[in-house]
Amino acid sequence: MRRFATLYAALDATTSTNEKLEALITYFSGAEPEDAAWASYFLAGGKPRQSVPTRLMIEFARERAGLPEWLFEESYQAVGDLAETIAHVLPPPERESELGLAQWIEDRVLTLRGANPDELRERLLGYWNELNWSERFLLTKLIGGGFRVGVARQLVVRALAEVAGVDHKRIAQRMVGWTDSRQAPSAARYLRLVAPAAEGDDVDTPHESDIGLPYPFFLSHQLQADPATLGAPSDWIAEWKWDGIRAQLVKRGGRVWIWSRGEDLLTERFPELASLGAALPDGTVIDGEILAWEPGATMPLPFARLQPRITRKSLTKKVLADSPAALLAYDLLEADGRDLRTEPLHARRAMLDALASDLAVDLLRVSPVVEASDWAVLAALREESRARGVEGLMLKERASMYGVGRTKASGTWWKWKIDPYSVDAVLLYAQPGHGRRASLYTDFTFAVWDEADGVRTLVPFAKAYSGLTDEEMRKVDAIVRKTTVEKFGPVRSLTPTLVFEIGFEGIQASPRHKSGIAVRFPRMLRWRTDKSIEDADTLDLLKGFLNEATA
Repeated sequence: MRRFATLYAALDATTSTNEKLEALITYFSGAEPEDAAWASYFLAGGKPRQSVPTRLMIEFARERAGLPEWLFEESYQAVGDLAETIAHVLPPPERESELGLAQWIEDRVLTLRGANPDELRERLLGYWNELNWSERFLLTKLIGGGFRVGVARQLVVRALAEVAGVDHKRIAQRMVGWTDSRQAPSAARYLRLVAPAAEGDDVDTPHESDIGLPYPFFLSHQLQADPATLGAPSDWIAEWKWDGIRAQLVKRGGRVWIWSRGEDLLTERFPELASLGAALPDGTVIDGEILAWEPGATMPLPFARLQPRITRKSLTKKVLADSPAALLAYDLLEADGRDLRTEPLHARRAMLDALASDLAVDLLRVSPVVEASDWAVLAALREESRARGVEGLMLKERASMYGVGRTKASGTWWKWKIDPYSVDAVLLYAQPGHGRRASLYTDFTFAVWDEADGVRTLVPFAKAYSGLTDEEMRKVDAIVRKTTVEKFGPVRSLTPTLVFEIGFEGIQASPRHKSGIAVRFPRMLRWRTDKSIEDADTLDLLKGFLNEATA
């Protein structure tokens, strides 16, 4: 536990990619396989389930520290993070633990679920009593299900590749499904992950025991330059950029699996797409986008119509009817059991078109190619994106292979998105961030003016936490503390004084929100120090965006 806590602190203390990579390499070079298995699971995005209710953790920590409820609450609000608060207020440990991460997780953390409060109190106080500050902080994060760390999965892949002496693309392939909660991390799985490549084995394909796993997803880069710098348009395939769920449909051994880019298994969420797989030949893997799409329609529905498939616990007939789905295919990665990823894109597309034509089913559509004689024509078509319900264009090299992650080594894919929607909004509420920003107010709620019935009131419409520099965050934090009106747990209500330009990718009606509107992927574009709160935008402007998006 101590070595992983040291790694966590090192990762949390820096924004340097090289420093994070070096810390990861140092850890994996010396960690026991069973500990490295769990560490790589968490760092790659595996989510620990909450083992102890938050109210009980607070109760036990407060009792052990001898603090009245009001003082613990004041401490919590000052610190901004529960795990950090608990680590601060507990008295020094009376002994030290030499247990490794795997023993802590398997023998202690995972066995807490379902225990009665008296047993939880005894065990949790005992655990805290043998850990130093950083270890207590980490343990409380893991127990509370709030573990998050600022490290990209691809960086973990690079570190493991360096330690194993194996090409990073091979490690990425082996890590597909690594965070699937149905398979517990183990020393044996980790050793297979970092094993030397077999002689003559140039490309890892799914092992027989992992027959249902997808391939690592190939990701695109954001195009900032003039597309004319990319060369002749004829060297590129242009497609619309759709707003759905990126997924791979896998058909092997007579079974079908549907995986999201985040490695969530979605097969049960989309039974109609699983039934589509039954018509596919064995050894087929299709990369595409799951969209809300009514049978026979020529255009997909807004993303909001798809969300119940993910958020509802059970799929009723009504949910299935209200949220119809189809797979818009981009690429064919495997056919008749043959890995096609090293084939050029134009050849894979031709095989995909032939496959979809043979099936001729409404549930499988191929993403249409956007034809244009030159870049100017394509740019003009891109301006129609919002009217078409898309986010812009994808530009893919005709000769590109299907790479691993966000790489240019196999050929490049670009996302040429339209500018986001943007409004000037007022900062109304603030709460602390996470990790190294846990002591700062960095998570904000923004509002616009509602001018109904001749009365101007501020109505919240979005939350955002990204887009400002660290220096700007510190300045805003100071203003938040000076302008606080009320406190609601970790949230502060503020005297409105600050205006920010908020950007977002999509907008939809939402009866759950007071504004009647929900936006997708909001972030702060800039701090409008040149504007007063009276200059902020209105709810009518947002409704205008909504009308435009749904026209």
